[in-house]
Amino acid sequence: MNAPISAPTTGQGPVARAGGRDRGKLNISFEFSPPKTPEAEELLWKAIRRLEPLNPGFISVTYGAGGSTRDRTHRTVVRVLGETTLTPAAHLTCVNASRAEVDEVIRGYWAAGVRHIVALRGDPPGQIGGAYQPPADGYANATELTAGILAIAPFEVSVGAYPQVHPEMGSLARDLDVLKAKVDAGATRAITQFFFDVDDFLRFAEAVDKAGIAIPLVPGIMPVRNFAGLERMSMSSGIAVPAWLGNLFEGLDNDPATRRLVAASVAAELCARLEEEGFSHFHFYTSNHAELTVAVCRVLGVKTEVAAHD
Repeated sequence: MNAPISAPTTGQGPVARAGGRDRGKLNISFEFSPPKTPEAEELLWKAIRRLEPLNPGFISVTYGAGGSTRDRTHRTVVRVLGETTLTPAAHLTCVNASRAEVDEVIRGYWAAGVRHIVALRGDPPGQIGGAYQPPADGYANATELTAGILAIAPFEVSVGAYPQVHPEMGSLARDLDVLKAKVDAGATRAITQFFFDVDDFLRFAEAVDKAGIAIPLVPGIMPVRNFAGLERMSMSSGIAVPAWLGNLFEGLDNDPATRRLVAASVAAELCARLEEEGFSHFHFYTSNHAELTVAVCRVLGVKTEVAAHD
C-alpha cells in the first residue's frame, strides 16, 4: 500500500512546492542540433525518442553559424516530420547569404510541410558577437528576416530575446526596441537566451511588459552538462555565469554522475521558481541529451510512463 502523500508546507522550497501544486497544462519545447557524424545522429535520435512521449508543443533544430548546417538541419527537420509525432520548428539565419538563397530555404521548408521557423540573424562562422556587416543583397537582421518569411508563407515565427541584453545592443532600451520591431514584423513568440539568475529574468520580463510587447516570452532553460563548455559559450555570448553556479560544479570535472545531479537540481529549481511567477512554457536547450530535461520536466509535472533507459 502506498503511503499517503501530504501537501507541501509553505516552509518548503520551490521544487517541493512544485511537486504538490495543482497546476494547469504546462507547455514545453526542446531544442536540438543537427548531427555531424553517424554516432552523433544515433545519440540525437535516442534523445528525440526519449523526449517524444512528453508531448512538447514543438522541437526546434538549430542552424549553424553562417548557415553551416543548412542541409543537415533540413534533413533532421524532414525526418522529424516523417518519423515522429513531433512538430518541428526549423531555425533559420540570414548571415552570409543573399535574400534569394534564404528565400529558397524558406520555400523549401514550406514545401516539406514545416510551418514554424525560429528566425535569428545569426553569426558568421568563427564570429560570435562583435560588429556585423550584412551582405548588400541579404537580410540585414532578424526583423527583416521575419518580415521576409511571412511575405512568402504564413509561418509561425519565433524570435530570440536576451534577458541580459544582446552584446551588440549596448542597452536594455535598444534591445527592447529591436524585440518590438520583430513583433511588429510578425513574430508570435520570443524565446530567451538561457540564463541562471531568476531575478534578472523577472526584471527583463517586467520591462518587456512595460514596453507593450505582448507576445509570449518563453524562458530558455539550459541544464548544464559541461560547465567548462558553458563558460566558453557564455563568455562569447555575453551571458553572466553566477559565482554560485561555478562553486556547485567545482571539482566535478571527473565526476559526471554528480554533475548530472547538480545540473538537474539547478534547472529544476529555476523552472519551479519561474512557474510560481506565472510562466507556463519552458524551452529546453537539450544539447542532444534527454536525461536532464526528463528529470526537470518531471518536477514540473510533465511526465509519462517510459521504459527503463541506460
